[in-house]
Amino acid sequence: MSKLLDEPDWELLLRRIKQGRCTPFLGAGAAYGVLPLGGDIAKQWADKYTYPMEDRSNLIAVSQFLALKYDSVYPKELIVDMFEKFQEPDFNDPNEPHRVLANLDLPVYVTTNYDDFMVKALARHHREPNRVLCKWNRGLNDYPTIFEQNPVYVPTTANPVVFHLHGHVPIAESLVLTEDDYMEFLLNFSGDSKLIPNAILKAFIDNSLLFIGYRITDWNFRVLLRSFDRRAASSISRLNVAVMPAPKGADEGQTQDYLTKYYENIDVRVYWGTARDFVTDLWTRWEKAGYAN
Repeated sequence: MSKLLDEPDWELLLRRIKQGRCTPFLGAGAAYGVLPLGGDIAKQWADKYTYPMEDRSNLIAVSQFLALKYDSVYPKELIVDMFEKFQEPDFNDPNEPHRVLANLDLPVYVTTNYDDFMVKALARHHREPNRVLCKWNRGLNDYPTIFEQNPVYVPTTANPVVFHLHGHVPIAESLVLTEDDYMEFLLNFSGDSKLIPNAILKAFIDNSLLFIGYRITDWNFRVLLRSFDRRAASSISRLNVAVMPAPKGADEGQTQDYLTKYYENIDVRVYWGTARDFVTDLWTRWEKAGYAN
């Protein structure tokens, strides 16, 4: 049985969203059913390229193996090739996660996914989004952002930013994929004050954070928590929410209780469920509160 947010948490989250002071972070689960999970991709590659280790569902590890066997760009090129064959979500579905998030009129959206689904969902809602790439390695300096092109630009609900923290297709060199990539990203993210544009950094530190589509064991999620813990060490504590599938197994209840307390200890409330479960619940409460247009 999933343990959902308490009513005071919901009330505060809805309030922060209404104020535009909530920053969503999209993980792989936000596109579940449309894009394959990383573990499935890893298993396919492990079989095809004779990966010798036991962690065959670990995309980061298998990608590192391919980077060493070929070169660092090769597994990223494979991802780009795969994405050319994928279809976009059904944005006519009222419970499609990107559609619901686009309806919330927030100025900044962050994704660790490589797809452009959030940009497309915002455009369908008559908003003019700007895609911004995190320049976590030197090879990305040739890709100017809206903040460099227009120094006075500030994200708004009409002209929001979708910040691709881990890169996006088709720019292969932008993808954070291998073990080496994650190490370099974390070191640069923690040590380079200019890596994140000020408007995005403000959305990280001053807003409530809403993580949607991550799993407990995701490196993406763990790296993000560690990075933000360092960035916001001196800031005021605010409500943060993580949406993730409930753990499965014989000790499901005990595991869930332990992890709930663990995340609460680092100021993260957990909604145990899928991205679709959460946005359906969120939109029902949003309409009930009279916030829907």
